[in-house]
Amino acid sequence: MQLSVNAFVSLDGVMQGPGGPQEDPTGGFTGGGWLVPFDVAGWGPVVDAWFSGTSAVLLGRTTFAMMREYWPLVTDPDNRVAAVLNGGRKYVVSSTLSDEDAAWGDTTVLRGDPVTGVRDLTARGDGDLQVHGSWQLVRALHDAGLVDVYRLLVFPVVVGGGGKRLFDEGVMPTGFDHPTATALPGGVVSVELRGARQGGRETRSYAVQDGKESIA
Repeated sequence: MQLSVNAFVSLDGVMQGPGGPQEDPTGGFTGGGWLVPFDVAGWGPVVDAWFSGTSAVLLGRTTFAMMREYWPLVTDPDNRVAAVLNGGRKYVVSSTLSDEDAAWGDTTVLRGDPVTGVRDLTARGDGDLQVHGSWQLVRALHDAGLVDVYRLLVFPVVVGGGGKRLFDEGVMPTGFDHPTATALPGGVVSVELRGARQGGRETRSYAVQDGKESIA
């Protein structure tokens, strides 16, 4: 099973609280709601395509709790995201969440070490296991080299003032062999990163020889 990370990020890498100031104020974050001013008509079809291709959704405990509170209220049958989250297969990584608290459609709690649990899950399944939000879980999976593809919507805004960042300080250095990017209406950029090479981030230098710039 392919493991994908699907995320909204700002130009400065923030992925916290895109949908509203009170969506995720943990850590004293007050900059939420930075995605909402951008017309969903420009980037919404990309998100619909993400969810149309999912086999199962993988969430961390905090993101699961936020989504479980919001998405069951969306009953529009044409809302693809709501249909997948409310009726599709979900896994939540948690060592403290009870089965009762995890009751939301087809949900399974993955207990114990998240890296081991997700590795076992991807080894025995098919299709696309999608992580949404779940900053801490994404970081653990990235550092373990388990992420096969990143699908990012990069919004032309600098959030500033802290916030959870997709690739924060101390993250495992990584290069990508097959990056693609598509500009969307409103200045949002859809980025897909495949072919991760952990520790394979290439560095080179510019040099001048005979008055001409070259790569050394």
